[in-house]
Amino acid sequence: MGGVPTQQLYVDEHGEGETLLLIEGLGQSMWAWREQIPVFARRFRTIAYDTRGTGRSPVPDESYGIDELAQDAADILHGRTASVVGLSMGGYVALTLALARPELVRSLVLLGTGAGGPDRVPRPQDVRDAFAAAIGLPFDEYGRRTMPLTFSPGWTERNPERFEEILAARLAHPTPDVTLDAHLQACYAFYARGCEIERIDAPALVLHGDADVIVPVENGRALASRLPNPRYVELPGRGHNIQLEDPATINRLVLEVLAG
Repeated sequence: MGGVPTQQLYVDEHGEGETLLLIEGLGQSMWAWREQIPVFARRFRTIAYDTRGTGRSPVPDESYGIDELAQDAADILHGRTASVVGLSMGGYVALTLALARPELVRSLVLLGTGAGGPDRVPRPQDVRDAFAAAIGLPFDEYGRRTMPLTFSPGWTERNPERFEEILAARLAHPTPDVTLDAHLQACYAFYARGCEIERIDAPALVLHGDADVIVPVENGRALASRLPNPRYVELPGRGHNIQLEDPATINRLVLEVLAG
C-alpha cells in the first residue's frame, strides 16, 4: 500500500501482521527509516509517516509541541495497538504516547533518546555551536555541515557513498527552517517538563550509541534506569543516527525483541 493522507499527514503502510509504528527525529521525515521499512515490513504491518512540517506532510499554521505530535501518532494508529519505535525526538513522542494512550502501545523501542527533566545531559557546546553556525544555510549545505555530527566520528569519511545516499534522500523533500525551529521548541519544552516514564508499563528496548553527541549516552542510561520494564543495549562506537549507521545491528535487535 502506498502513501495516503491521514489527518493531513503523509503516511506509508507496508506489510502484514502486528502493527509497528516508526517515529523519526527532529526535522526528519520517513527517509530516516530507509534501512528499516523493507526489513520490518516482512514481519509487521509497518507504518511510517512524515512528521508535521516534514516530507510530504504540510507545514501547520498553528504552534504545537510533543503532546500534539503524540496525538498525531494516535490518530495514525486509529485504535490499533502497536509496537512503537521512536528515534530521538520520536522517542519523546513515543514516551508521551505511551503515557497518554497506553492501550495503543504494546511495546517501545527507544533509539538515541531520553526523558528530559532537570537531569538531562545536553549535547556538548561545540556541537551546539556547529548547528547554530549552520542556521540560515541552504538545506543541502546545512545537511552536509551538520549530518556528520549525527554519526560517529569518521563514519561519513569511511562511508562516502552511503552518506551521499542519505543526503540525497533527505533532499528529496527538504524540511523548512520554520519546521526545524518548531521541532526544536517542542523538544526544549519537553526537556523542561520531563516525562513521568516510571508510569509506563509497556516493555521497552532502549538502544543508544556511546559516541552519540546529539543526545549523549548518559540520557539513554538514565532512561533505561527509570523505566519499569526495560532492556538496555549500548552500542560502542556508534553515533546518534544508529538506525542508519549500523542498520544490520539495529534491525536484528529490534526484530529479536519484538519477536520474543
